[in-house]
Amino acid sequence: MSVQAAVDKLKAQFGDTVLDVSEFRGETTVVVKKEAIVAVCTFLKQDGFNFLTDLCGVDYLGKSPRFMVVYQLYSIGTHTRLRLKAPVDESDARIDTVSGVWATANWLERECWDLMGISFNNHPDLRRILMPADWVGHPLRKDYPLQGPDREPYQGRLQ
Repeated sequence: MSVQAAVDKLKAQFGDTVLDVSEFRGETTVVVKKEAIVAVCTFLKQDGFNFLTDLCGVDYLGKSPRFMVVYQLYSIGTHTRLRLKAPVDESDARIDTVSGVWATANWLERECWDLMGISFNNHPDLRRILMPADWVGHPLRKDYPLQGPDREPYQGRLQ
């Protein structure tokens, strides 16, 4: 199975849910509506993309939608990769969990929520994973204070 065949099947199955398909330097990226992310991921897993290698959030501060959730998929059988993206508005920074499709999404979604502030609907255990439980804010957002919420600027001396 080629990546192009998988994309063609995806477009045939989901129609206007597929917002964009692009290829750059041999890597294929498919952008889909966030409302269909679980159905799209389930379809792709059944079509052979049986390993979620990574999931992250991207902050496009100043643009709309502000966030993009990125899923890096891999087919162990055919050694092919596919990048899946879903746009998420700042005003409703949430998307459905895919932890029911790939168990590894559990921790990856927790990391994305912890650092970017994107919430995952129906996640079984959405709590901080890297930052302390009482941490204020999400440190990978582009508008997060560089020194952190409770720190004074560094006053070290030059030697």
